Amino acid sequence: MKRGLLIGLGVAVLVAVIGGGWLYFVRDDAPEELSLEDAISDIVGTTQAPSGDSGTVAPTTTGAPSTTTADSASLDGDWNIDTEFTEVGYRIGEELSGIGTFEAVGRTSEVAGSLTLNGSVIEAVAIEVDMGSLRSDNGTRDGALRTRGLETDTFPTATFVLTEPLELGSVPASGATVSAVATGELTLHGVTQPVQIPLDGTLADGRIVVVGQLEIALADYDIEKPTGFRVLSIEDNGIFEVQLTFSR
Repeated sequence: MKRGLLIGLGVAVLVAVIGGGWLYFVRDDAPEELSLEDAISDIVGTTQAPSGDSGTVAPTTTGAPSTTTADSASLDGDWNIDTEFTEVGYRIGEELSGIGTFEAVGRTSEVAGSLTLNGSVIEAVAIEVDMGSLRSDNGTRDGALRTRGLETDTFPTATFVLTEPLELGSVPASGATVSAVATGELTLHGVTQPVQIPLDGTLADGRIVVVGQLEIALADYDIEKPTGFRVLSIEDNGIFEVQLTFSR
């Protein structure tokens, strides 16, 4: 009886270890892709002002921002990253033993940078991402990326620099979506490559908001795909996704 109890206890511990340590392998609830609509909703929903003596607050704006023509002079100049509404991260498929392929998503708001606007032209953009602060739904995966794959201990930052002025066609109007392709250099895992990132942007409550995705071949950045006992393989290509918000 004692032996049976010990065996049962051992099995319970094993199940707990496997279930806890590999919990993320059986989850299929990856965050949705970043979108301009969601970004605007977040910004509008958290812009609040006092509503009187009740001690409560009410949003200053309801619904989508109104579309109005902006004064060029009011927008010209330097804008800096607003980390409250900024996210940068990765999205990639993992093939897991006995389970199949699931999507891993990691993101961070630890982003610094600036944008320079002159009329209808974005003249400069420089972005730096703290790669060590990327977080997914599981700390085991995040810890592994410190020394494997992205190797964030060795390559703690990723950067993007605009190399050609970005012509918008007209002075941005508040609430109107502008689509463009940003040409620049992306430095990831210590490797710099020329890239063109399709972007959608708008003005929302006095902020410039930009959302976009770029498919990245891991081999182009000398990233070796990490594998393990349960991780059979990682897809060759991943998605670099950004939601950048700039304020004065």
